[in-house]
Amino acid sequence: MTAGQAYEAMNNAGFLDANLIVILNDNKQVSLPTATLDGPATPVGALSSALAKIQASTQFRKLREAAKSITKQIGGKTHQVAAKVDEYARGMISASGSTLFEELGLYYIGPVDGHNIEDLVTIFQKVKAMPAPGPVLIHIVTEKGRAIPQLRQQLIKCMYFAEALIKEAETDNKIVAIHAAMGGGTGLNYFQKRFPDRCFDVGIAEQHAVTFAAGLATEGLKPFCAIYSSFLQRGYDQVVHDVDLQKLPVRFAMDRAGLVGADGPTHCGAFDIAYMACLPNMVVMAPSDEAELMHMVATAAAIDDRPSCFRFPRGNGIGAALPPNNKGTPLELRAMVLPDRYIDHGSPQDQIQEAGLSSNHITATVLSLLGKPKEALQFK
Repeated sequence: MTAGQAYEAMNNAGFLDANLIVILNDNKQVSLPTATLDGPATPVGALSSALAKIQASTQFRKLREAAKSITKQIGGKTHQVAAKVDEYARGMISASGSTLFEELGLYYIGPVDGHNIEDLVTIFQKVKAMPAPGPVLIHIVTEKGRAIPQLRQQLIKCMYFAEALIKEAETDNKIVAIHAAMGGGTGLNYFQKRFPDRCFDVGIAEQHAVTFAAGLATEGLKPFCAIYSSFLQRGYDQVVHDVDLQKLPVRFAMDRAGLVGADGPTHCGAFDIAYMACLPNMVVMAPSDEAELMHMVATAAAIDDRPSCFRFPRGNGIGAALPPNNKGTPLELRAMVLPDRYIDHGSPQDQIQEAGLSSNHITATVLSLLGKPKEALQFK
């Protein structure tokens, strides 16, 4: 809920005063930027669950609505002060920053332990039965992958990326890392442990992550922006205008490239080659194994005159011998022109004719090789 569209929707719901129930699933992998390495810092326990039940109760809501109606009749500053006392008091009780949602027009309940089904059912039933109109936000805290231990222990290719980036950062203090609330998914939580002042979690805000990286690049730093391939689509406008058009040396580490299987269709990075390779200043790289991935991190660090990106898939490495030092991978460039000739824009027929590759040219060449004059060529 750190991206702009979420606030646009909440602002609209609050303005319409619609009977809407919003559930904020605050899990430990995709977390708020203030979260710790091990998950959100939000306190969840018996006390907060009990308070949430009270906030969701009909008696509490009726009392609150009665107080609001009285202060409305009095009017003036009394009503404004009473409203502030109500929301700030509940904000202090829950220690969750509920006043933010109250300002947007949503009645806040939480935080609630999302793994306590009994409490969740009770709260949902009470909220559904609320007679008073208006949108309600229920803040539940969960741990992603809690019921599937193998998901919590899986080591993926991002580990090699993180290891290579740490090696580069040890010898270059200008290297910094940015991620959008995906420190665990991108491997940058290891980088953060090693360099806590050089790793930035901007929350689930890919657009800001890209522009933030661009700003750091203008100040001479070497930003590595690690974002899942499909998630980077949300920040593509910023990639084009704030990075590539300015020719800023931002390095994009695009994890989950290609078909990712268990992560689901929303995580499949099937379009990054098309949307990155079409940019005029972008260097696009794709490693064939984990060793080449580590070399490409060094290559990206060395590219300091334009943006670059490297894409790598989900899953474990193939067991390639890892390099003791990242030396970088040479970039091989091949010009798409004929020797001493330029192929300008035009129709395919025009380009073939200009290149001397039309059927007439080929036939004439064959006849000349056979020793026959060009006049013998019959055009049909």
